[in-house]
Amino acid sequence: GTLTWRGNKYSLDNGKMLLRGCILRNTEWCFGMVIFAGLQTKLMQNCGKTKFKRTTIDKLMNTLVLWIFAFLICMGVILATGNTIWETWIGRGFEMFLPWTKFQIGTVFSGFLTFWSYIIILNTVVPISLYVSVEVLRLGHSFFINWDVKMYDCQTNTAAVARTTTLNEELGQVEFIFSDKTGTLTQNIMVFSKCSINGTIYGDVYDEFGHRKEITEKTACVDFSYNLLSDGAFKFYDNTLVEAVKQKDSAVQEFLRLLALCHTVMSEESEGKLVYQAQSPDEAALVTAARNFGFAFWSRTPESITVCEMGQVVTYQLLAILDFNNTRKRMSVIVRDAQGRIKLYCKGADTIIFDLLDPSSKDLMHTTSEQLNEFAGEGLRTLALAYKDLDEEYYDVWMKKFLFVSTVLENREDQLAALHEEIERGMKLLGATAIEDKLQEGVPETISKLNLADIKIWVLTGDKQETAVNIGYSCNMLRDDMTDVFVVSGHTLTEVQQQLRKAKERILSLSRVSDARNDEDNDIFADDSVFEEAIITEYALVINGHSLAHALEPQLEIVFLDLACLCKTVICCRVTPMQKAQVVELVRKHKRAVTLAVGDGANDVSMIKTSHIGVGISGQEGMQAVLASDYSFAQFRYLQRLLLVHGRWSYFRMSNFLSYFFYKNFAFTLVHFWYGFYCGFSAQTVYDQWFITLFNIVYTSLPVLAMGLFDQDVNDQNSLRHPSLYKSGQNNLLFNKRQFFLCTVHGMTTSFLLFFIPYGAFSVMVKEDGSHSSDQQTFAVTIATSLVIVVSVQIGLSMHYWTAVNHLFVWGSLAMYFVILFAMQSDGLFGVLPNIFSFVGAARNCLSEKSVWLVILLTTAVCIVPDLFVRSIRASLFPTQTDRVRQLQQSCKRQRPEEQNLRRACRTSSRRSAYAFSHQEGFGELITSGKNMRTSRVSSTCSYERTAPSSKWIENVIKRTNAVSCISFGSPNKSIKRK
Repeated sequence: GTLTWRGNKYSLDNGKMLLRGCILRNTEWCFGMVIFAGLQTKLMQNCGKTKFKRTTIDKLMNTLVLWIFAFLICMGVILATGNTIWETWIGRGFEMFLPWTKFQIGTVFSGFLTFWSYIIILNTVVPISLYVSVEVLRLGHSFFINWDVKMYDCQTNTAAVARTTTLNEELGQVEFIFSDKTGTLTQNIMVFSKCSINGTIYGDVYDEFGHRKEITEKTACVDFSYNLLSDGAFKFYDNTLVEAVKQKDSAVQEFLRLLALCHTVMSEESEGKLVYQAQSPDEAALVTAARNFGFAFWSRTPESITVCEMGQVVTYQLLAILDFNNTRKRMSVIVRDAQGRIKLYCKGADTIIFDLLDPSSKDLMHTTSEQLNEFAGEGLRTLALAYKDLDEEYYDVWMKKFLFVSTVLENREDQLAALHEEIERGMKLLGATAIEDKLQEGVPETISKLNLADIKIWVLTGDKQETAVNIGYSCNMLRDDMTDVFVVSGHTLTEVQQQLRKAKERILSLSRVSDARNDEDNDIFADDSVFEEAIITEYALVINGHSLAHALEPQLEIVFLDLACLCKTVICCRVTPMQKAQVVELVRKHKRAVTLAVGDGANDVSMIKTSHIGVGISGQEGMQAVLASDYSFAQFRYLQRLLLVHGRWSYFRMSNFLSYFFYKNFAFTLVHFWYGFYCGFSAQTVYDQWFITLFNIVYTSLPVLAMGLFDQDVNDQNSLRHPSLYKSGQNNLLFNKRQFFLCTVHGMTTSFLLFFIPYGAFSVMVKEDGSHSSDQQTFAVTIATSLVIVVSVQIGLSMHYWTAVNHLFVWGSLAMYFVILFAMQSDGLFGVLPNIFSFVGAARNCLSEKSVWLVILLTTAVCIVPDLFVRSIRASLFPTQTDRVRQLQQSCKRQRPEEQNLRRACRTSSRRSAYAFSHQEGFGELITSGKNMRTSRVSSTCSYERTAPSSKWIENVIKRTNAVSCISFGSPNKSIKRK
């Protein structure tokens, strides 16, 4: 609302504060603190709550660790029960060596102690180090994103930044993308493209046969060098508008004069050039266009506007500004020219302007309306322009009413709106403008690839419906070949409910008809009928902010969500920041799908925080979205590489890492479980204590980290060329509870073979000298060596992409095992620490026997060959799409075909685009009050600092402009010509 304190107005609106003429001092300081506290509260409400984001794999890991801990308890109970039974039946025979009467230990208490002993021995099955390893992998994946030169924007010198290290694998499981439009899909850089003046279109280029030519980079631009005030960055390709200006066409001049006067732009001098500061890019584009065609806005004061018209400096008295707001959707200024004539100039949405026109403009209105349809079909943002001559007496009466209504307290806004509409009625139409908000580079191609990856993209924008729809067509999100586009625009809950249900019933009815047709023609369509029907039957949903507010009510949210999920494309227009967050939360709550929100402005912060993954675009609207995001980059097109390459790789690597990590832990630990049945459940360990300590730290840590960091099933080119590979992450196929169960069974089987094959061999095996190899340390070294070799070979089979680092870590770790094994059982360490390294020479004696190596090879072969056989059969008989792409990649390794870029489909549409206006209330009141301009202490008339060019600079430019204007514009003023 608006608060007033001692004549000063304080406005808090949508988290933005304007202090109009406020100087905080004395008692006003306290009130100022209240205002800033209110601003902070509004900003916090706009941003939404900050949530701790966790990935799906994190939640699954926590569940699996609990399962493993429960499994550990079960193993402890089984072995403790076995100890109790063994001590009861067999242990009594050993009382001569371990008399119970001395220690007062019963069988039950012995089982109790054994339980905790085995909990300690088997605790390695609980992957405590897993969380540390996962964080290391995530950190590495984040660095890969930061270092990716293909996601670096040279124009803005901006690289991709992973602002978090906990969501990388989540990037490979995204199902819904919620995107802002302006600044995210578009560049938010408005370009004056075309205009219609008195029924004539300017901006198209024709060849010698009268056919319209496509404007490309090679098309010659209009030469504005004759105009010293022109903006060098402005480009226009139709010379006929320049000729019309030079011929002093009255309609063209009035059109450009309106663009130079009807705005809230401020001007200033910067490095000898005229620079505009505009409230919105639309206004800047329109004022810049008028400037290049000879009607340059020069400066303004609270009472005047100065314009350089065709070389002549003309000052207009500013009588009133009828400012823009979301209800009026138009802006007007009332000025008095040098001849004393009062004129009203207005620009705004065509649907509003056409209702206020004089009947004499009826024919021109129909012509302009058709031209606006043509502009809309090209995705341009349009404005209608009109003017009106005001009688002096009528204006005086109206101004008295206006001043009176401005001071009333009740219904002031409604009365002001009625007065505005009263004076704006009966205007004459001048024409229309068409501004292009250019798409960012690669947006259509990116959206096409994301759609092929089965990622649903919803556009949530605060813009008008027509603008969003046209951008949807430009981005290939909407297509003319879609079965139907449902528009929900009800104003009441009942209307919205009826429209949603009607649209849903239509989709379901068409689906039933198509299913029946497929059943009848089953023999004709065979395998691809359903697939083709799914491609052909595509729908889109467009819903505005008023209807969305009702659709998000508890009684309608499920209906809305079901309908939206049945549609290929969803566009929500005129939505507030809070509604964006509510839509994201609705999908998160009911679909249980991974969501990603991408935006570039402060109004996208709540959406970014609500989604699983937030992506910020560093564009034209500050850094609020970037600071609140999890990942950031400069262009929307980098999103495909973030998801289809880095996201898919991160999920693939993390899944393989977890599967192998659980496998090796079970294979390593459960050997103790099998050994417990043959050692009287005495909690005796199979391995040497140093091996238990170093297994996860030295022998197997680096290879699995290398696999988790560098492994890739297909390269980045094929990941982008085949977006459907991404579906495995969406369906959570690579690591889930089923995969965990399989790798657990695999690990248990490996541990079973690792123990029982050497155990059976050692029971009948003899050394070369005829003695038995029955000592426990030889048995331990054999099993440990077999385990290290098996897990090393197993990780080699699981790895798809070998690098020098992988080779170094895998084979280096295997070599490190033998080095440490011989070092710890060497004579040197025994001599230094005999109590710690007591098994001197055990490894040397054990591994010098050929029979031991035969046992190791047999154990390795039995453990590896079945898995290798299953992998081969699966790849040959039941290949996945990844297997096919890998085969294609290997066959085309030397001759890689060039990637074909997806072409942007051309279309024609009759949909009206939006008005090229900022959707916030304008700065008209601030300008007319003069409180945003710093007046000079010497003079209080037209001299002000920093808001307008200096007087000396103005004089120099006027002289140069006048000298050229007599040639360019044909000025008859001889004195100017002599100058």
